[in-house]
Amino acid sequence: AGILVFAGLFGAVMYGSYDHIQDDPQVMVILGCRVMPGGEPSILLQDRLDTALDYLDDHPDITVVVSGGQGSNEPTSEAACMADYLEEHGVDADQILLEDESSNTKENLIYSRELLEEQGVDVGEEGVLVVSNGFHLTRSRMLAERFGYGHVSTLAAPTSHVPSRIQMYIREPLALVKSFFLDK
Repeated sequence: AGILVFAGLFGAVMYGSYDHIQDDPQVMVILGCRVMPGGEPSILLQDRLDTALDYLDDHPDITVVVSGGQGSNEPTSEAACMADYLEEHGVDADQILLEDESSNTKENLIYSRELLEEQGVDVGEEGVLVVSNGFHLTRSRMLAERFGYGHVSTLAAPTSHVPSRIQMYIREPLALVKSFFLDK
């Protein structure tokens, strides 16, 4: 029975690991990931940022929220690292909002929603595009909808680091259960 449950959860993670874009989102939220000791994005974070940049090429007017605080082993916040990377690749600093207090996916989404509301954006009405690695999107979508995002689209970044891909696709079905029951 446990194997069947895990297989069902794995299937849900796999289904969500692709782009699901509806209508024309007005806001992009890029979820944070580890910053390396030198201040550069980890491979997984760079995958997310490069995917966001590809989307921004065709949608240059979208508001971008970079979301992620500073871990004890990080030289800067994930949000600051992401903003620097995006600006270095041509994104206008005025287009980027920094949410730099969160420490997990739940907080990423709650604090980003609060930041957007302060800017006059109603995430219950506006389309929001959540960017993360594919393995993370089923859970991200579930939590975004739980925390008041009305029209959630997802943009799947590849996971180019193979050991991380294997580890995360095993971990994420369990994280999905945890978030379903505990991230209220």
